[in-house]
Amino acid sequence: MGRRTGSVPRRPLRAGRGQYIGCMTVPPLPAAPGLPSRDDALALMHEYTASESLRKHMLSVEAAMRAYAERFGEDPERWGLAGLIHDFDYERFPNAAHSATDEHPAEGVRILRARGWPEDVLQAILGHAAYSGVPRTTRMAQALFAVDELTGLITATALVKPTKSVHDVDAKSVKKKMKDKAFAKGVNRDDVLLGAKELGVDGDMDAHIQFVIDAMRRSADAIGLAGEPDRPGA
Repeated sequence: MGRRTGSVPRRPLRAGRGQYIGCMTVPPLPAAPGLPSRDDALALMHEYTASESLRKHMLSVEAAMRAYAERFGEDPERWGLAGLIHDFDYERFPNAAHSATDEHPAEGVRILRARGWPEDVLQAILGHAAYSGVPRTTRMAQALFAVDELTGLITATALVKPTKSVHDVDAKSVKKKMKDKAFAKGVNRDDVLLGAKELGVDGDMDAHIQFVIDAMRRSADAIGLAGEPDRPGA
């Protein structure tokens, strides 16, 4: 991801295969050959990322990637891992200069490559940063770019709702916020639009936005957007 939105207090997340991630159950299936387990990816993400808001961003992107993989008949585990780990190095190597070869995401990809991560996932991670110069030639890479900034905009929209719940967000409210340049300034609107175009879903932007909202709803607990409990006297 290029720029981050503001953070809110969050709690550490621990979940493995076969456990609930919010409302989403991660199936207890063995990792595909050459594919790290989700447990290993989550542990690496936690090792490098202390920010709960950034952790939950990656969980949001994971949810959206899994949903799009299912829609396109691709491997949800593979796509989900790309989403889960894509920003794991962002906090340590923030890359304010937007270097194509140093810091995020180049440094993270070097770490992952040394650990044996598959090249198609690495290329998708490089491609999600427009400044990397790596073309998004696979549908996985295109989907990662298409949902990355959009999940940030959806999260920001949910957090200004009285309930702070993604269940109270719809495509119309997100598009309205998207037009407000003063709202969630860290979200790159151009990337949202370009991502939808590259993925081939720009013809119905409302449907694309709602699709990602629905994916995030399934993981609402894990991403901290299930809503605040009613307070006595509120």
